Amino acid sequence: QVQLVESGGGLVQAGDSLRLSCAASGRTFSSYAMGWFRQAPGKEREFVAAISWSGGNIVYYADSVKGRFTISRDSAKNTLYLQMNSLKPEDTAVYYCAAKRSFRVLVDAGEYDYWGQGTQVTVSS
Repeated sequence: QVQLVESGGGLVQAGDSLRLSCAASGRTFSSYAMGWFRQAPGKEREFVAAISWSGGNIVYYADSVKGRFTISRDSAKNTLYLQMNSLKPEDTAVYYCAAKRSFRVLVDAGEYDYWGQGTQVTVSS
């Protein structure tokens, strides 16, 4: 079993930055593919960014965040990060991290086995 706990969300203004963290416990974190997803009120959960297991270092981003967000992982700390720069009001959502034991980069929410509880990000205009 893997436990995921997100943190770092908050209320910011458009153009500001935030860094989300996802602390993982329970298994060998380095062998897990990880991802960030978000869900805005009244909308479906959508893919934001994904990273392969720690030996692959392959990353993938949704077009809407490419160039503004950066996903990374620190296997020594069992932590996944999402650096979010140049935030826009449309980035407002609950952000979730997800994990699955895999050597692939996973962009489909249905492929992930473990989820955190989410952290709220609100961007005011």
